[in-house]
Amino acid sequence: MKKLVYFFIFIFSCSLALAQLPPSSKPDMELTEEEAALRIQDWQAKVDGLQSQLDMVNTNISSLKKSMDAAKKNLKDCQDAIHGMLGANDADIDAFRQKLGVLEGKVRQMKKMSNDELADSRDKVEALEAQLNALRKNKIALIPEFFNKILTLAKDIKGLYREKKIRSYTVGTWAEDRDCLWNISGKMEIYGDPFQWPKIWQANQDIVRNPDIIHPGQVLTLPPKGPKTSEELKAERKYWRQKREAMETEAQVGGEGTTGGN
Repeated sequence: MKKLVYFFIFIFSCSLALAQLPPSSKPDMELTEEEAALRIQDWQAKVDGLQSQLDMVNTNISSLKKSMDAAKKNLKDCQDAIHGMLGANDADIDAFRQKLGVLEGKVRQMKKMSNDELADSRDKVEALEAQLNALRKNKIALIPEFFNKILTLAKDIKGLYREKKIRSYTVGTWAEDRDCLWNISGKMEIYGDPFQWPKIWQANQDIVRNPDIIHPGQVLTLPPKGPKTSEELKAERKYWRQKREAMETEAQVGGEGTTGGN
């Protein structure tokens, strides 16, 4: 009897396997009993397949979690060893991290300022650089977490320095200020280079006819720093040529006067 039952079950299973799965567009209510069994069997196979994939993913997650936990432990052991070599504890590291973070925030704020604002805030930039240098002297700065941040921060702070633009200069007296175009151009807050004097001369031809003569109280316009223009170079060459010719003429006149006296 059992053999007969198994036989019929086998025949039924074979008939299901040989039967064609109904199209997915056909509503469940219109399925025949055989089609419904096939659809249920198909969905169960899909569910079983997804469950198998889920089990495999969960197994991989468990394995990866163990690997990650081991890596975290190794990292913590390495960090503890480094901290021990530097003579620092977790509280010291946290305090250093906080100071560095505050400094980074200040630098970010200053990077939003205009060039003129930065030029007027040079003392603040210098204070930031001093704070960073103080942090760099701490051995904790050698920890990889902070090392590259400090290098980037140092570069950012250097980039905050702006030269204050001086657009004009009031001439003082020779006795007190030793003001001439050469000396004015050589002032560090102006050009820091006396050879740039033709720039001032050419920008003020309306009040400075002879570059050797300027008067106290004159307000000179100061062009931006930079290489001398072709016009400035041309004017400079003309000045030195005329200066040389005048000296040669003076020497000749002096020589003739001496000869005539003898």
